[in-house]
Amino acid sequence: MSNNKFIGAHVSAAGGVENAPIRAKEIGANAFALFTKNQRQWVAKPLTQKSIDSFKKNCTALGYSSEQILPHDSYLINLGAPEEEKLEKSRAAFIDEMERCQQLGLTLLNFHPGSHLKKISESECLTRIAESINLAHKAVPNVIAVIENTAGQGTNLGWKFEHIAAIIEQVEDKSRVGVCLDTCHTFVAGYDLRTKQACDDTFAEFDRIVGMHYLRAMHINDSKIALGGKVDRHHCLGEGEIGWDCFKYISQDSRFDGIPLILETTEPERWESEIQAMRAFSM
Repeated sequence: MSNNKFIGAHVSAAGGVENAPIRAKEIGANAFALFTKNQRQWVAKPLTQKSIDSFKKNCTALGYSSEQILPHDSYLINLGAPEEEKLEKSRAAFIDEMERCQQLGLTLLNFHPGSHLKKISESECLTRIAESINLAHKAVPNVIAVIENTAGQGTNLGWKFEHIAAIIEQVEDKSRVGVCLDTCHTFVAGYDLRTKQACDDTFAEFDRIVGMHYLRAMHINDSKIALGGKVDRHHCLGEGEIGWDCFKYISQDSRFDGIPLILETTEPERWESEIQAMRAFSM
C-alpha cells in the first residue's frame, strides 16, 4: 500500500466535530472531510473548548494530521455576491469558518468560489472572490483558502480553469491559496478524464493555466452526467460516465500524493470498499 496517498471521504460531524475522525477511521480512511458547523445555516454556536480538545486528541490518537483533513465551508456563502449585504454576510461567515479551522488546528478550508447571479460581470465577480479571500487572510492567520472547481451550473464561477487562475492572480498571499479539483465537476465542465490520455491532457491544461503546485486536495467522484453536461450529479466510482481509468490514474500518479483525496460518492456504505479499490491501484 502506498503511504503517500491520503484517501478518505466526507464524514458526518453529527454529535460534534470530535466524532469525524472516529467515523473516518471506521471506514479505513487516512484522510477525511467534514463541516465544522451546519452547512445550511448562516450562524452556528461557537465550538466548545471540550469539542476542540476532543477533536485534536482524536486526530492525534488516530493518526490524522492537518494535511489529511479537508474542512468544507457552508453552502450558503457566496464570496462573489453582487449585493453588498449578501457579500458582507458571506465574508463574515467565511471568516468564521476560517476561525473554526484555526481553533481545530486545521490548515485547509475548501469552498465554492461564488456566483454572479447575472447581476455583475464574470470578471467583477472573480475580483470580489479574490478580495474576499484577501480579507479572510488578513483576519485569520495560517489557514489556506482552497478553491473548489465547480460543475458550471447556473451562474456559478470556477468551472473553467481560467476562472480559478484569475482568482489566484488577485490573491495577495499566494502561499495561502490552493485548489481542490472535483473529478465529477471537472468532467461535467468539459474536461475529459475517461482515459489515461484524457487525464494527461486535462492535468497538463490545469498545470499550464493554474499550476499543479496549487493543487491542495481532490474530490474523487464519478459522474451521472455526460462530459460537458454542466450538471453536478455524483456517482459511485466506476459506475458513471468517467469510469475507473481516471481513479486508477490518480492512485498511481505521485502528483496526487500527500493531499486529501476525498470521496463524496452517493452511497456512504460503499466508501470503505471504494477506498480499498483506490488503495489497490496505488500498490
